[in-house]
Amino acid sequence: MTAIPDPEFPCSMQATPLSCDDDDPHVLNVPFPTARLATTALKAIQVDPELSPLVRRQLTVVPAPKSTQGSPSGDDADVQLLEVHYRATTNRMLRVAVNGFMESLKLVVEVMEQLDTDVLDHQQ
Repeated sequence: MTAIPDPEFPCSMQATPLSCDDDDPHVLNVPFPTARLATTALKAIQVDPELSPLVRRQLTVVPAPKSTQGSPSGDDADVQLLEVHYRATTNRMLRVAVNGFMESLKLVVEVMEQLDTDVLDHQQ
């Protein structure tokens, strides 16, 4: 399935899909070890709207495909993806928006590493 271009927002973020079977290569998927952490990241980032009306962003939390989850023992059964879709009128606006998103994501993950006990449990 090919994404239908939006004439109002012709630029979209290109990211490598998690698997070859992925239908939409215009998605950035950020894995989190639990649904709670993925939802927390979503809520933390979602409160800051895009500053430009020339950029549109959609964030959702989805289960990770079975092929991307680690061990078959079921330890990673709760892995969730923060799925990010971006559309922008120009490549420059897209780049600026994605850079801002990455900075916000970095901050959210650093706070989780420092303050959240579940993150420490998954690191060991």
